[in-house]
Formats: sequence, C-alpha cells, structure tokens
Amino acid sequence: MSLQTIHIQIDFPAPVSTVFATLGDHEKLGPILGAKITRIRDGEDALNGKGSVRRVKPGPLPALEETVTVHKENELIEYKITKGSPLKNHHGIMRFTEQGGHSHLDYKIVFDSDLPGVAPFVRLVLEKVIRRGLKQFKKKL
Repeated sequence: MSLQTIHIQIDFPAPVSTVFATLGDHEKLGPILGAKITRIRDGEDALNGKGSVRRVKPGPLPALEETVTVHKENELIEYKITKGSPLKNHHGIMRFTEQGGHSHLDYKIVFDSDLPGVAPFVRLVLEKVIRRGLKQFKKKL
C-alpha cells in the first residue's frame, strides 16, 4: 500500500462564487470530469453541502459514492469515497480563494488501495482527467 497524492492548483478568470457554484454542484461537476454524477442525498445545510452524497459513474467503470464531509460556501469542500471503490483512505479537498475578481483552486486528493498497482494507476488516470476538465472549464469562463 502506498499513499497516492494528486495536487492541482489552477486560477480561473471569474469570482469564487461562480467557480464554487459550478465545481460545488454535483450535477455540474459531472460534465467537467467526464463522468455521470448524480446527487443521491441532499446535504444538511445546502443541497450539495455537508452530508450530501453523489453517485459517480466514471465511464465504463463501476459506480462509486462520495460523501461531502465539509462544506463552507465559496471556501472549502472536503469529501471521501464511502461506497463502491477499491480505494482506501480517500480524502478530497477543494480550497477556493479569490484575488481581485479571479479565483484560485487548490485541489488535493489522497488515497491508497490494498490491491497492488491499483492506486498508482488510478492516480495517473484521475489526475489527467481532472486537469483536462478544469482547463476546459477555465476556457469557458
């Protein structure tokens, strides 16, 4: 088992409220990441807030569920995989900051797996997909 880390930092030419409204919305996030994402449980404090659960169907792979564990509007989203994945100790953190009407996203995901070779492979594929999706989203702003 080896802990894998994906760390992406990207700036967007839009206010945090715009970027957060898209990346923090389960259904809007799906097209950006090239996955079918459906909210299956509403959050405690907001629709996509703390306690909300999203079903993620990444292409031909089996679906998994992610639960939002921390939700601070226009600041922070933390989540973990809670069902249907060979990954263990998964923790995703999206930090949003604003500088002069532009937004900065600091996105970090850590995880591992008991299955040999799975976690490094997932890291390579997932990082490529996320980077590409965020760059395309940036171009549309």
